[in-house]
Amino acid sequence: MKIIASAFIAMLALTGCQSAYYAAWEKVGVEKRDILVDRVENAKESQEEAQEQFSSALEAFSAAVAFDGGELEAVYDRLNGQFEDSVAAADNVTARIDKVEAVAEALFEEWQEELEKYQNASLKRDSAAKLRETQRRYTSLMKAMRKAESKMPPVLNALQDNVLYLKHNLNASAIGALQGELSTIENNVAQLIRQMNSAIAESDAFIASMKN
Repeated sequence: MKIIASAFIAMLALTGCQSAYYAAWEKVGVEKRDILVDRVENAKESQEEAQEQFSSALEAFSAAVAFDGGELEAVYDRLNGQFEDSVAAADNVTARIDKVEAVAEALFEEWQEELEKYQNASLKRDSAAKLRETQRRYTSLMKAMRKAESKMPPVLNALQDNVLYLKHNLNASAIGALQGELSTIENNVAQLIRQMNSAIAESDAFIASMKN
């Protein structure tokens, strides 16, 4: 029965019917708060994976710059493969951040509406205060995630330019042209990794606060 329920919920997610998706999870005891924590963890994992992938792409680029004989086409193939994997990793990061944002908006909207149902003023004030604190933490988290996300396009653009240049200029002079780009890409990747580390730390703090 649980397998069938999970399959049904997954189908709702694919069809884009978010309200029905959340309602289906609630029927099996999973609240929006739980989904939010789960999605933040997934987003954190995607950022960790992206860090590894962009580091691998930088290694491939460094190896291309240090080319000293052999098949240039093989160098291009490796660099292009790393670029394509980096694009996929970046897309995954964005998709998972978007999912965090979607469930957070639904949770906060529901929470705000349910404040009006309280009869006990003290409990209502306490719940409202917790909502504001959760929103504050979430805003900080989302800011860190989006900032890290914004550091990916400069790296991808530089990689794409150099991959295309190498594709159409498979000769020693092309390698010389790539050498001038190495420091820029190294700096961009370093900035990306720093911002992702900040976002990962924010993710851990947010998850901890939601589990208290």
